[in-house]
Amino acid sequence: MSIQSWVAIAVTLVTVWALIKRYETRLVLLAAGLFLCCISLDPMYGLDAMGKSMTNKSLIMAICGSMGFAFVASYTQCDRSLVHYLASPIRGLGIFLLPVCTTITFFINIAIPSAAGCAAAVGSTLIPVMLRAGIKPAAAAAAVLGGTIGSYLSPGTSHNVFVANMAKMSEMDFIAYHSTFSLMCGAILIVGIALVAFILGDHKGDKNAQVDESKLQKMDFVPSPLKAIVPFVPIAILVLGNTCLPAIKMGVAQAMLIGAIAALVIARANPQQLTKEFFSGMGKGYADVMGIIIAAGVFAAGLRATGLIDAAVAALKDSNEFARWGGSLGPWIMGVITGSGDAATQAFNEAVTPHAESFGMTIPGLGGLAFLTGALGRTMSPLAGVTILVSGIAMVSPIEVIKRTAVPCIVAVVACALLMV
Repeated sequence: MSIQSWVAIAVTLVTVWALIKRYETRLVLLAAGLFLCCISLDPMYGLDAMGKSMTNKSLIMAICGSMGFAFVASYTQCDRSLVHYLASPIRGLGIFLLPVCTTITFFINIAIPSAAGCAAAVGSTLIPVMLRAGIKPAAAAAAVLGGTIGSYLSPGTSHNVFVANMAKMSEMDFIAYHSTFSLMCGAILIVGIALVAFILGDHKGDKNAQVDESKLQKMDFVPSPLKAIVPFVPIAILVLGNTCLPAIKMGVAQAMLIGAIAALVIARANPQQLTKEFFSGMGKGYADVMGIIIAAGVFAAGLRATGLIDAAVAALKDSNEFARWGGSLGPWIMGVITGSGDAATQAFNEAVTPHAESFGMTIPGLGGLAFLTGALGRTMSPLAGVTILVSGIAMVSPIEVIKRTAVPCIVAVVACALLMV
């Protein structure tokens, strides 16, 4: 390898260290990528990569549209209505509340693809229900945390859009491709968290259990069955349009806008405020989600400019086992130690996944493997924002919560690595 490639390895290690120290993700990736382009005497390569990512039409439409709808669902309280009606029938199930609550969170996370947003809506309702049923706080929080991998199946999740775009297939086709493995991961966590909780005696109750009252839903909320349906409107349109009703086939952004209009009509909300919320969500989506994609693109450009990517691809051609375990363990480990699977997964998919066919794999297979295992790493990280959120609601240490999710997540990572590619 060249001198630049060795420098790129050193910069990558520094980048990992900076992410572990929780420096601003976008700053770290941008700075590292531009530095590598500069030492390769091609600074415009990184700037051009940034410009290309900033104007990626398919990514911007899907991600910003989905975040806009998520803000509208929160503003109109459609998300709270959905949680209310799913939670009402399950009271009194005892230990079986754990797998049921994980399952409910999993499917709500498809409609509300933000892990933190879903956990806030679901946790503030279901965690008190589980505590009253005699389940220990750590297990109650873990049950909700384990369900926040359901966004795998959401067309609004950035990784679905990114990998589908790279593989030149629609988001729904890519979701259909990995849905079996996504449901497998969900099933492993649903059963695994319940088993770990049973072994630890979490169903025997805790007399000192309590919740943070400041994080519970306010009592002035009035649920509506029609509002509860709204979060699934865009998903229903996308699924039906890509299967049995091709006449209504449309893009993610268009479906999300129809969902926002449905929320406006059903909730009889203030159209001016709802419009502001929709565009605020779009801006948030570009700043937070597209921002990481753009920064990861610059970092990948820096690695390519130094020749490290070409050297890595040449090495991986000799054995796809390295790609298999690198694509699973790399994003997973980074997810655990940084609390976010997004940055490492995005950088991996930007740099390595386009070359998947060179070492006997497919782009959907390797790209899907990376983002599934990255999310599993986040789900067993005590540093993840969603872990801290559910731990705060249950008033328990994040480490205690992770003790319940770690083993099922590890099993799911190994299963993905062995079966997906």
